[in-house]
Amino acid sequence: MARFYKKRDSNKGQSPGSLIFIGNKKVRKPRIDVFDYTKDYVHEVQIKTPEELIPYKQNTSTLTWINVVGLHDTQLIEEVGTIYELHPLIQEDILNTGQRAKLEEFEGYMFVTMKMLNYDNKKHQVVSEQLSMVFGKNFLITFQERKGDVFAPIRQRIHNPSSQLRKFGTDYLVYRLMDAVVDNYVYLVENIGEQIENLELKILKNSGQEVLSAINMHKRELNFASKTMRPARDMIMRLNRQDEHFISKKTRPFLKDLLDIIVHVTETIDSYREMLSDFLNIYHTGISARLNSIMKVLTIFSTIFIPLTFIAGIYGMNFENMPELHHPMGYPIAMSAMAVVGVSILMLMKYKKWL
Repeated sequence: MARFYKKRDSNKGQSPGSLIFIGNKKVRKPRIDVFDYTKDYVHEVQIKTPEELIPYKQNTSTLTWINVVGLHDTQLIEEVGTIYELHPLIQEDILNTGQRAKLEEFEGYMFVTMKMLNYDNKKHQVVSEQLSMVFGKNFLITFQERKGDVFAPIRQRIHNPSSQLRKFGTDYLVYRLMDAVVDNYVYLVENIGEQIENLELKILKNSGQEVLSAINMHKRELNFASKTMRPARDMIMRLNRQDEHFISKKTRPFLKDLLDIIVHVTETIDSYREMLSDFLNIYHTGISARLNSIMKVLTIFSTIFIPLTFIAGIYGMNFENMPELHHPMGYPIAMSAMAVVGVSILMLMKYKKWL
């Protein structure tokens, strides 16, 4: 499936809010993990059915983080959405893995979606995974495509009684998850950037097809990363402007810092893209220089041998009345004349500094 745009053929002709999974199935069986905690209490459990979420929804004295892994089971997503009264359009967006990063506000909750990015060193490719978050006053539901993420340190900190996660609200937990995703953006760009900077030495030493392929590969991956990160930057900017009903004053400075980080990352991507454009110009300049060098050698040979060919052509016509043909010194004289002409042309080129 294309990375830059995912087909919606299965969704064609359907009414808005139809629950159809758009993407690749990345887990065999979905799972639901629950973190339920307060300042003094933590309970972590994996549940088997969405119905088990009902007591957590009814209990408003704790903060509940529900993590759903696997999006291909539309019935499961619908059941979770029904329990938490999620709008059908939100459920539709959760199932569309080609969704761009965005933020939508509803009565009692907010919907946020963005991409988690990783770099596949074997394929030299940026791999994306959709992350959707629905959060209200005392609950957060996250939806992921596959098992395995960058949230393990956050889960560990929730078990720590002195952690700020245990003292702050849902908005701070959302910030921490987004911060983990953006930190991975930084790592991703640093990884690609290191490869690009090493590429500069290769370009100066070698201007072969391998270098051109590397330049195009890095440009493609940076374009994909930029396409993902720019909407995320705009979404974080909008989130930071939300009223205190969803984002508290305590969390707002952290979001501002997160915004600064992602702005820096997108600017770094732009710098690397410009660098790759410069590398491409250097590559083409190197190719042109090599071609000019080859043409120079060929031109020198042509310039030397054109008059020699002329002399040889004259004496190769075999006319009857050519006294030189019968002269005993005719051959040495002709060869000497050719040598003098060739050396004279070489000396002239050297004098003119064409060599």
